[in-house]
Amino acid sequence: MDSIYDILVHRLDGSEYALREHENKVLLVVNTASHCGFTPQYEGLESLHKKYSPRGFAVLGFPCNQFGKQEPGTAEEIGEFCRARFDVSFPLHEKIEVNGAREHSLYKKLKQDAPGLMGTKAIKWNFTKFLVDRRGNTVKRFSPSAAPRDLESDIERLL
Repeated sequence: MDSIYDILVHRLDGSEYALREHENKVLLVVNTASHCGFTPQYEGLESLHKKYSPRGFAVLGFPCNQFGKQEPGTAEEIGEFCRARFDVSFPLHEKIEVNGAREHSLYKKLKQDAPGLMGTKAIKWNFTKFLVDRRGNTVKRFSPSAAPRDLESDIERLL
């Protein structure tokens, strides 16, 4: 796979689209979960999305239930939780797998382009973040414990 923009994803409502819709934007791709200790990061992710989206930035959330079964809900439940609890307006997608035989092609590409510590490719937990530049290059991987506000200088550099 050459470009992140060729990858197909599904919105929470099930509709499919190519990431090409986000071409020429700086993206922050995050595997999310509603019942995780890092779930309050939704607030910071939404803050980043609102602050920088006028300049060509978007947060893309990809719910995942692979870590401690912390995203058990349906698409409707996930969407309602995120809107009601954190007023999330950034794009959320259908639940995916980020590791293993059924890992989504988006995560296969992200992990290949930005391995973790000591070259590991596996996602270790919910709220691992990948920063993608306007040309679709994955430029940095952030651990789940990286607070969204701590990513601002990296985002600013790409904008």
